[in-house]
Amino acid sequence: MDTMLRSVAMSGYFDVTRRLGLNPVELAQQVGIDPGALANPDDRVSAAACCWLLELAAEKASCPTFALQMAATRQKFGTGVVNVLLAHKRTLREVLLAAAEFRHLLNEALAVYVEDAGETVTIREELVVDPGTPTKQAIELAVGILARHSSALLGSYWKPRAVHFTHRGPADLTFHRRFFGCPMEFGSDFNGFVCAAAELDYPNPTADPELVRYAESLATPLNVIGADSAALEVRKAIYLLLPVEQATVELVARHLRVSVRTMQRQLGSADTSFSALVEEVRRELAVRYMSNPRYPIGRVAALLGYNQQGSFTNWFNSRFGMTPRDWRKSQAK
Repeated sequence: MDTMLRSVAMSGYFDVTRRLGLNPVELAQQVGIDPGALANPDDRVSAAACCWLLELAAEKASCPTFALQMAATRQKFGTGVVNVLLAHKRTLREVLLAAAEFRHLLNEALAVYVEDAGETVTIREELVVDPGTPTKQAIELAVGILARHSSALLGSYWKPRAVHFTHRGPADLTFHRRFFGCPMEFGSDFNGFVCAAAELDYPNPTADPELVRYAESLATPLNVIGADSAALEVRKAIYLLLPVEQATVELVARHLRVSVRTMQRQLGSADTSFSALVEEVRRELAVRYMSNPRYPIGRVAALLGYNQQGSFTNWFNSRFGMTPRDWRKSQAK
């Protein structure tokens, strides 16, 4: 099943592409996207195709900051009932919770998780698309948009302690430093921000509870997902929770705000199971983490839920036909 997103998520694409001397219509057609649909904020387009489009545009323009330049065009929340709902929530924490609740209407491929740790909070973002789909630019766009929305909501009170990316950074970080204005860590084990917990609860000066209730009354009837979409939501939750050792059936169901029985019934209707999805995600994350030479094998084992490196080695060998060490050696050739 191809995950979809509203074209408003690609806002800024046409402006940045033209500014860099490229033809946005031709590039969209090259990856199989209808330029007309891309220009209509309420149309839905393939999330994977958008990932390819961003990578293609960045490559053609020799511009590693292409997606961040798109994010820089965002001055406020986009159009549509869900964005109105988000813009008028009382706090950034409520915005993030609402974005997770109405994710099906925004971007089916994007998952967001707020991890509290006392006085600090980690906001994790994950894109779940077909294996092999490049996501570097798309992740930078998603994290960049979150930064712009947070800044629009909190103004000078938005002061993240660090921004993290799982991919390697470009040679020149000038634009990144100016855009985020905080320390950066590339090659991290997650994408997103670390910030003070108090920032998530600072009051939004433009909050309007009545407008939020009205927007929710319009959005809720549309926020219905089928069996295939339910399986995708479980995969996204596992992507977020597995590296923090919380990818149990109970915690994933709680994250998705459904009962375990309901979740298992939905997965059965999609001809899959919770254990099968955990296995799929673990395999995909294994490739991601093992491809990063900065990660010791013991660290990869822990991120994939193994307390003992030996157990991870046995699992890895059964799935990839070689030990983790040999796999790394084969990738380095």
